[in-house]
Amino acid sequence: MRYVVGYTENDRGQDALALATSLASTQGAQVDLVTVLNRPRSGGAAPGTDRAEAALAQAAAGTPDHVAVQTHVRTADSFAEGLLEAAREFEAELIVIGASSNGLLRRFTVGSVANAVLHSSPVPVALAPRGYRHRDTITRMSCAVGTRAGAGAVLDVAVESAARHGVPLRLISLVALDVSDPTDSGEAVNQAHQHANTVLIKAVEQLPRGHEATIAVAHGRTIEQAIDDVEWDAGELVIVGSSRLAQHSQLFLGSTANKMLRALPVPMVVVPRDWNLAAA
Repeated sequence: MRYVVGYTENDRGQDALALATSLASTQGAQVDLVTVLNRPRSGGAAPGTDRAEAALAQAAAGTPDHVAVQTHVRTADSFAEGLLEAAREFEAELIVIGASSNGLLRRFTVGSVANAVLHSSPVPVALAPRGYRHRDTITRMSCAVGTRAGAGAVLDVAVESAARHGVPLRLISLVALDVSDPTDSGEAVNQAHQHANTVLIKAVEQLPRGHEATIAVAHGRTIEQAIDDVEWDAGELVIVGSSRLAQHSQLFLGSTANKMLRALPVPMVVVPRDWNLAAA
């Protein structure tokens, strides 16, 4: 099992490395640290290769001994293209990247690289929020549950991931309330509770006996406010599905996931449509 990590010599690169270390520690995966340089037009080594190799070596040396790390300097027309090429070549199960450097502390602001990867990756993408430094094992998996097509597949991935990692599973339903109509808002919350409980029953049936599974229904005027109403563990990971607009086995970040991404204080993994990740 291999995780491709987009590494840059800045805080964003450290965020991605910390998340990859946590995931690899939990699952026993190999980490492939990848830096992508602009492809030289004249051939030969790309400018900055020596510095990139030194930065990668230093980053790898700072990872725990139990995490297997390989470093790679690639050239491509863009950073995102180089990451996707590496993921295909290494048959990686996951791409790990950091949030844009201009986001608020422990919040996401999706930059051009993350945006390109999120809309074209054939494998799940894990995004670390700015300032992420948790390197211990994952402590809980949360899955955003919805009613749209593909929600069942995301639940299957979350259930299998929680079981394989040996961590509790939490199902989260986020409700943006219509403040102009309290009656409709109350009904929306009730429906969210009913749906979450229905999904919980299915999840418990799939999980190993005795494995913990819970639900959390949060609401606010916006999805962002609903997220702020949820308590998060430092070692938590949130799994969401890509938009119904995504092509088969491809990623496309929908509007709700985008709103979640801007507000989450913990990492998010976006799963391609119809993805079946046995080793998530």
